[in-house]
Amino acid sequence: MFVLDKHGHPLQPCTPARARQLLKKGRAVVHRHTPFVIRLKDRTVAQSEIDGVELGVDPGSRHTGIAVFTARTGERRARYGIQLNHRGTIIRMKMRQRAAYRRGRRSRNLRYRAPRFANRARPSGWLAPSLQHRVTTTVSWVDRLARWAPVRVVHVERVAFDTHAIVVGKPLEGVDYQHGTLHGTEVREYLLAKWGRRCAYCGACGEPLNIDHVHPRSRGGTDRVANLTLACVPCNQAKGNRPIGEFLKSKPKLLATILAQAKAPLRDAAAVQSTRWALWRELDARLPTHVASGGRTKWNRTRNNLPKTHTLDALAVGKLDAITETVSRVLVAGCTGRGTHARTRTDKHGFPRLLLPRHKQFFGYTTGDLVTAVVPTGKKQGTHTGRLAVRATGSFNITTAHGTVQGINHRHIRILQRADGYAYTFKEESCRRYAASSPGMKTTVSTAVI
Repeated sequence: MFVLDKHGHPLQPCTPARARQLLKKGRAVVHRHTPFVIRLKDRTVAQSEIDGVELGVDPGSRHTGIAVFTARTGERRARYGIQLNHRGTIIRMKMRQRAAYRRGRRSRNLRYRAPRFANRARPSGWLAPSLQHRVTTTVSWVDRLARWAPVRVVHVERVAFDTHAIVVGKPLEGVDYQHGTLHGTEVREYLLAKWGRRCAYCGACGEPLNIDHVHPRSRGGTDRVANLTLACVPCNQAKGNRPIGEFLKSKPKLLATILAQAKAPLRDAAAVQSTRWALWRELDARLPTHVASGGRTKWNRTRNNLPKTHTLDALAVGKLDAITETVSRVLVAGCTGRGTHARTRTDKHGFPRLLLPRHKQFFGYTTGDLVTAVVPTGKKQGTHTGRLAVRATGSFNITTAHGTVQGINHRHIRILQRADGYAYTFKEESCRRYAASSPGMKTTVSTAVI
């Protein structure tokens, strides 16, 4: 649990049991519901001992993992986990829709509007709105956590794979791990991202994959990454040292696809790479930031016997010796936005078809508020906690973890937290079955139940 002093300054996080004791004794009050933050009434920073915490950030295209942990002598103990779900796909779709509406209006018998794309200048470091959204939301959450916890250092993945470590040739001076354990890890991480974690020949997924040479080494092939692909064990054994043209002579379309994919650059990864660099620059301007590669993260996670999740990847970012404690439940924060300024809905041609209310607040509530409703009787009898969708009639909908409950009267609703642009749920972390195989590994619960 996050803890603040009586002036609102962050203190060392505590366990849920300790937070319950402080609230029960009246020494603390609830400062925020989700994530759960308490504020002490009889303690200041000067009267407290603060060791500080560190953050791990695993940026991704659709999801970003954030882990709050303490680190001593190379060992990390997780304290909180957050999975941030981005809405970059929705932003891109809406921008394409808006552009289509504008093109359509210019081509119809309407007032002419000249295209303006040639008149716009992009500043240095410009990112597309769907990419900038990922940077902005991640930095926003780091700022939030820095207000609730004494964050000392941030560890972030700046690149998905170290391009120097996958170059075959003379190692660079000062880089000790290039031809060590991490060398093969960087190559495999690159190939997994490039080939979609599937066998290039049969499309098998979820099976052990071997690194295969498109042009066999025994026939003059090289170890360059452009000559490498992924193959499952049966396909790798069936191909042997035959040229790929001979192996796939009965499948010319698949042969052409593999040859083109082997030479194609990793465009999607390049877009994520640019986002990671922008994220690193934003974080480095706020807090001391250490960077690492995705290959090192995977190596850390594998040797600690942890499955691949966004929050566990964030916990394994950077240089570490061991992970001794994880959390059992993580907070899932889905980006929902804060509504729209437009008070109309359009048809498929972009023309307004209906008007929306000019006010967004009804009976003291707005869409996105976190509420709890206690319905005493009827078909909807029970307690419902979740995100609110308001209506002018006073009959609201509540989206809970189990679905949407419609038609709840506003008289039964109590506010827990005002809308902040996110929808919150919790999910179980899939690391319990690995705890027994890791000596000294503990799994703790560090999130509140809404």
